[in-house]
Amino acid sequence: MRGKTLMKESKVSNERLNHFFHEMTRRSFWQLGINDATVARYVADVLTDFASTNNLYRIRSQAGKKLDSVVDMLNETSDPAVENSVIQERELRKYLGDYTLFMSGVFRTHVEKCGYLEYYLEQGQRSYWTVSELDLSLYRTGFILFQELSKKFEYYSGALDYMRKAYFAPEPGEDPFAGWFKQIEGWMKTNLTEN
Repeated sequence: MRGKTLMKESKVSNERLNHFFHEMTRRSFWQLGINDATVARYVADVLTDFASTNNLYRIRSQAGKKLDSVVDMLNETSDPAVENSVIQERELRKYLGDYTLFMSGVFRTHVEKCGYLEYYLEQGQRSYWTVSELDLSLYRTGFILFQELSKKFEYYSGALDYMRKAYFAPEPGEDPFAGWFKQIEGWMKTNLTEN
């Protein structure tokens, strides 16, 4: 019985967190003149998903180490001996698009400092375009969203950077990763526990 209660609480918390991110994304996008509700919903879903570090670092090395570099992720998943299905390739490309959007937006300063920004912008755009092509081949209707994300990837990444600066700025000297996750964790504790 306790397991079902925890699952229900987790689902409610996740829904509230998604609502929080949706409101923050819509507000930030509106302030920037972005009026695409479908993209705002999608970006809020990505933020909700990546609020859990297990979801952020899904791809691991063969030794089980979390991979946080797109180059390492691509190297780890491009084994010519392993043939990916179209569905697996789509999921990988969607994850890479989401990851590069999240990192180049929410943690742009870190990505810039490491010299990855241009590469992440290119890979994100390429990954979302690949998802749109795979969706077309699978007769999925969502391909238009991924074309939009691909074409305006840098724009949406910049909108996330704006949102971080406006609403999630770290304290001076604070690690931006720890600060962001700490702010989200604090919001969850104070707002998600309310009935």
